[in-house]
Amino acid sequence: MPSTADFKKHLRLLIDGDPYAIVEHTLQSPSARGSATLVRTRLRHLLTGQLIEKTFKAGESFDSPDLSYRPAQFLYSDGDALHFMDEQSYEQFSLAAEGLPDVVPWLVEGLTVRAVHFRGAVATVELPSTMEVEITETEPAVRGNTVSGKVTKRAIVANGAEIQVPLYLEAAERIEVDPREGRFIRRSSN
Repeated sequence: MPSTADFKKHLRLLIDGDPYAIVEHTLQSPSARGSATLVRTRLRHLLTGQLIEKTFKAGESFDSPDLSYRPAQFLYSDGDALHFMDEQSYEQFSLAAEGLPDVVPWLVEGLTVRAVHFRGAVATVELPSTMEVEITETEPAVRGNTVSGKVTKRAIVANGAEIQVPLYLEAAERIEVDPREGRFIRRSSN
């Protein structure tokens, strides 16, 4: 049973009978004596994708949603909907693209994701922890950028997502990224 002390990004909570994932959280210290510390959160509803802001008292406890996970393969997007196939039952299902804004830029045909089931229905999908992608466009490395503290540059990868990469990388190179955070990991060994 998680409490506010356990809050971290992507933690799943059951609030008022609905599953939510923490997008971000901050502590607000009390300004008056005897006031309780507050935890402000931005939460994403796992079924609808809607973002809400909620404030909780420090130490408050929550139930964990009863979730199950199954591998699924991304098939295609038709604009408004994303189509997947469950890799165990081979059944196809669709999710609204607007409910998955952090996932959409990373989806490529054939990508295996993790389907999150809540009460027998697919609530959302999770990206793998690492993906290999090709850089299609980068900013030029400008001599002296390291003096100003800027040691990364903007790059666009094959699926259209934008990330920050080290200065030494150029277009057409393959890299490994963490798509959940949009973060460069390393140059690909292939």
